[in-house]
Amino acid sequence: MKHTTLTDIAKKLGISASTVSRALSDHPDIKAETKKLVKKLAKEYYYKPNSIAQSLKNNRTTIIGVIVPEIQHDFFSSAISGIEEVAYHSGYTIIVCQSNENFEREVINTNVLIQQRVAGIVASISQNTKNSDHFQGVLDRGIPLVFFDRACSDIEVSKVIIDDAKSAFDAVSHLTEKGYKKIAHFAGPKELEICKLRLKGYSEALTKANIPYQEELICYGGLHETDGYNSMDNLLNKNIIPDAIFAVNDPVAVGAFQRIKEAGLKIPSDIGIVGFSNNKITALVDPPITTVDQPSFEMGKRAAEILVEMIESESPPLKVKTVVLDAKLIVRSST
Repeated sequence: MKHTTLTDIAKKLGISASTVSRALSDHPDIKAETKKLVKKLAKEYYYKPNSIAQSLKNNRTTIIGVIVPEIQHDFFSSAISGIEEVAYHSGYTIIVCQSNENFEREVINTNVLIQQRVAGIVASISQNTKNSDHFQGVLDRGIPLVFFDRACSDIEVSKVIIDDAKSAFDAVSHLTEKGYKKIAHFAGPKELEICKLRLKGYSEALTKANIPYQEELICYGGLHETDGYNSMDNLLNKNIIPDAIFAVNDPVAVGAFQRIKEAGLKIPSDIGIVGFSNNKITALVDPPITTVDQPSFEMGKRAAEILVEMIESESPPLKVKTVVLDAKLIVRSST
């Protein structure tokens, strides 16, 4: 079905398309009677402005681009809900892209959003993003950009995060206070900033408890269930059985949980386990898993609020902000 255009309305009323456009936007030079006729006909014909044409004319849209590593992760789906909540109430819609933890795909997503003339971008980087050239390209085009949770550390951009090192310190301190001494850390990618900070918190908690740091108890991997499963499997194959595990995130904790159960070991009497993020699954398994609760919805919401403020600011670019939200340890039966 053909969409009604400004030209269609103009022909029907015997006026110019520019007059119709100005009438619809309540331009003071257009007579009240003309405005009334134009708006009445526009309503009858279900006229809607062409957002693509408007974006070409104004060099911007009311669309916010969102890039996340994956949508299936509870943390990111909750953060997207927070972003959408703010976007909706501010008159924006969102386009969500997932990188699938892949740097090349993240670059493609970024370029597509630039081509779509988005008003701004909220992003959380993939686990193997090692340079920020594509995001620098966003900034070079004057497109507002805000990171949440995972950010590029080599460019100055507003971001919404938690204190990952402190949260990890609190989680591991909980384990040491419970009497666990041989604590393994199933770490994420070595270069990802949040993983480095969580490893730092783990190390500092051991130092405070006078427990020696053992390299053999650090298992580097990715951020999925299979990574936790494989890390636990590798330790068992080496006949190394820790009495507790601090996992870099909940999917890794769940993977380790599965392998521990398969080995016939009991949680928490043989091995205690702590995750990170507070994914829904951690409360549903038996026993439920102790985890760090990241305020994911609030992170997405705050990131979107900063972005909308940047988009709508008529003054020079706003000062770069770093918002650090509180995270809390949720103690459950796995410890």
